[in-house]
Amino acid sequence: EKMNSTMSEEPDALSVVNQLRDLAADPLNRRAIVQDQGCLPGLILFLDHPNPPVVHSALLALRYLAECRANREKMKSELGMMLSLQNVIQKTTTPGETKLLASEVYDILQSSNMSDMDNVNEMNYRRRKAQFFLGSTNKRAKTVVLHIDGLDDSSRRNLCEEALLKIKGVISFTFQMAVQRCVVRIRSDLKAEALATAIASTKVMKAQQVVKSESGEEMLIPFQDTPVEVEQNTDLPEYLPEDESPTKEQDKAVSRVGSHPEGAASWLSTAANFLSRSFYW
Repeated sequence: EKMNSTMSEEPDALSVVNQLRDLAADPLNRRAIVQDQGCLPGLILFLDHPNPPVVHSALLALRYLAECRANREKMKSELGMMLSLQNVIQKTTTPGETKLLASEVYDILQSSNMSDMDNVNEMNYRRRKAQFFLGSTNKRAKTVVLHIDGLDDSSRRNLCEEALLKIKGVISFTFQMAVQRCVVRIRSDLKAEALATAIASTKVMKAQQVVKSESGEEMLIPFQDTPVEVEQNTDLPEYLPEDESPTKEQDKAVSRVGSHPEGAASWLSTAANFLSRSFYW
């Protein structure tokens, strides 16, 4: 009850950006969010936020939005977008995972209007440049595709996100809810088993790895049942504890948003209001 009243008066930056991230995770909302007057500028401002989880969450939202090809040009030309992404990559205090995520978003937008060949050259150039900024401590990222039994609604997706975000070395993830999959980008020195352990810790979901055989067919490989030690993320402060988490209250709203764009629209205007108040006073 208490949470609701504070949410309507003055949501904090993290709950606003997490809400935008949750909305952006649904492909049906991605066009609307980018067309909205306040949301993209707001997310760009969040990239300069002093609180690391806010920056990381804003980047995840942008990563989701950039998956929609039709959004890329507008995102790339939005005032301050590319500059702010570069700032995140170059700032010495930015955690490694966040740098990699920022350079991933930068790459997607940068190559939005190029031919394939230019695209490859540009990506390689960007990658070398990013590695230079990231220093030798950040090895290359790798992609792991998980099939997650039990991933069947938005509250499960939130549980899964929370579990993955706690692991040091996770950069980004994309959910494909229709096929119960999650595509996770991780630092190359992180073992994929750590992801399975984290997902198993939700008690309601279990992960298998999706791999391609030599003939190109997909196979599901179960992980060993022995849990691996998972290194917790220390440079990101803990996300809001369960009982305070605004997403709990609004789960119902979020899961309905896809089928009712006006739900998303009213939420977006709340977010835009919050953003304009907090950044421009």
